[in-house]
Amino acid sequence: MKVKGKAWKFGDHINTDDIIAARYLNTTDVSELASHCMETIYPDFSKKINPGDIIVAGENFGCGSSREHAPIAIKGCGVSVVIAKSFARIFFRNSINIGLPIIETPFVDKIAQNDVLEVDFDSGIIINLNSGEQGNFVKYPKFLQQIIESGGLMQWVKEKYIK
Repeated sequence: MKVKGKAWKFGDHINTDDIIAARYLNTTDVSELASHCMETIYPDFSKKINPGDIIVAGENFGCGSSREHAPIAIKGCGVSVVIAKSFARIFFRNSINIGLPIIETPFVDKIAQNDVLEVDFDSGIIINLNSGEQGNFVKYPKFLQQIIESGGLMQWVKEKYIK
């Protein structure tokens, strides 16, 4: 699987309240959550992001509460992948569970706002199409890749075990 999109760069310790403010947790409507994604940091984010774009961040992305609303809001915006130096563990798991691809790599230091990236999940390579530089990341084990490609854990279980 390959994705290509424009980078939206964020810093370290982006918490779940930054991703989706607590005042919006009274809904599970994906479109509504997406319309408020990242608005405390970048008020027009949901209006300017295009399907396939990529969030790039530093250390500890998704720290804070264990709410699934955060990765749901990101996926609802059409983000194809989140690339960071590291993720909070619960955010990591919630992302896999809903089928949002996430990648840990130090290569984020070689990526600037608006760079166009190509991510090849099969080879574990990220190419910055603006600079031509390449970075590596550890590929998912096959079963995690299948969960993400299925659209999340529940869909994967349905496809695999419920006939």
